[in-house]
Amino acid sequence: MHAVRQPAVAGAFYPQQGAVLAQDIRTFLAGVPADADTPAATPKAIIVPHAGYIYSGSTAALAYAQLAAVRHSIRRVVLLGPAHRVALRGLALPGDDFLATPLGEIEVDQAAVTQLAKLPQVVVSRSVHAQEHSLEVQLPFLQTVLNDFKLVPLVVGDASPAEVAEVLELLWGGPETLLVISSDLSHFLPYRTARQVDRQTAQAILDLRGPVSHHQACGGTPINGLLLAARQHGLQPHLLGMCNSGDTAGDKDRVVGYAAVAFIQEPSHAH
Repeated sequence: MHAVRQPAVAGAFYPQQGAVLAQDIRTFLAGVPADADTPAATPKAIIVPHAGYIYSGSTAALAYAQLAAVRHSIRRVVLLGPAHRVALRGLALPGDDFLATPLGEIEVDQAAVTQLAKLPQVVVSRSVHAQEHSLEVQLPFLQTVLNDFKLVPLVVGDASPAEVAEVLELLWGGPETLLVISSDLSHFLPYRTARQVDRQTAQAILDLRGPVSHHQACGGTPINGLLLAARQHGLQPHLLGMCNSGDTAGDKDRVVGYAAVAFIQEPSHAH
């Protein structure tokens, strides 16, 4: 009998009906401008937002659209997002064999789970994953843009950038492995202030300059680990787009910021 983590936020953050969900994601992806200023190479890593789709789906699609050329070759996705519900020291795996969405089930990469067992900062916790949305909202996008892949789902709590980078390093792999960091930017600032703060945060990410604080990005901890690893591996970040909830489906008094960033392997580091 295999253990399946059931969706917790279907019907809230995104549609519960599979057909409606699939159509929504196709619409978001189709909305990505064909002439967008996108990097020539496909990303090794992406940062994507994790709000309700009406708020941040269009921004997330900017990054997911970059994966079209590698949909057959990516076999493993290492997905990191911040803990919102349950306090956590380190990084947590769900202890499940599959993660379900209205689009079907995704198999957890048990070989990777075995590898991670030797790291003291990685724990197993069903309760951390049970109601957590930061990973879940990425799954339908991944199911849509990739063919056949296994997942390494990690909720990130209190951890150092080095501890996160060590996890990424262990699972870095080759072109078959994609790293996905799920993070929104600033929370509940007035529209103009948020734009200013988020621009500074985006610039820090583009400069590979951490640490990014939790006030700047709720997924600051996994972002900081990625920035460390990106410097180590010569990845170059490209900002694909940013906005906030005041631009999409919310008022402008208290907004949440979103960005899509792709990290590309620079040719000089490709060997």
